[in-house]
Amino acid sequence: MEVLLKKYFPEITQTQLDLFKSLPPLYAYWNEKVNVISRRDVENLTERHILHSLSIAKIFPLAPGTRVLDVGTGGGFPGIPLAIFYPEAQFHLVDSIGKKIKVVEEIAKTLELSNVTAEQIRAEKLTQQYDLIVSRAVTRIDVLHRWTKKLIRSGQANSFKNGILCLKGGDLKEEFAKFKNHHRFYPLKEYFEEEFFETKKLVYVPV
Repeated sequence: MEVLLKKYFPEITQTQLDLFKSLPPLYAYWNEKVNVISRRDVENLTERHILHSLSIAKIFPLAPGTRVLDVGTGGGFPGIPLAIFYPEAQFHLVDSIGKKIKVVEEIAKTLELSNVTAEQIRAEKLTQQYDLIVSRAVTRIDVLHRWTKKLIRSGQANSFKNGILCLKGGDLKEEFAKFKNHHRFYPLKEYFEEEFFETKKLVYVPV
């Protein structure tokens, strides 16, 4: 894990590395109790979950104070890895399934991630304001946009406009057709060499 993270994020600190190293045994433990990720993915946590989540950081670095909402976080991805990488940003991780939020809360507590709050709630019920919405293969972009557009503050907290960053895979042309040119695809194979990223994309939708 350390070699892989240092390869793509040479600026990573030892404190961050130690926290990331704690994730595989933590998820192995909790996944036995609550199935938050597939068993095979537990064995490939660094690449398929941690590095995949951090692709957001690779392409869209976050400024201190950025407020981020992770919609449909599941077991805490991409929110937990991003919170480790950006201790000065604030992360609100939500999911409609209480058992998954319990896992997120326990992992954040164990790692003492004071910049993470977790809540069992549907995104469309939220009223707070955020700079960024992040998600990983939760729902179609038109649904995600409808749920969250009212939650995104106008302006920009970073070097790019506030909006939605979603991790997706496969052919996305039809799904994003309605958005015409109001989005941008970032193929992750251009940033990461591992085969897993061959069909993965990060999509940015400014709001």
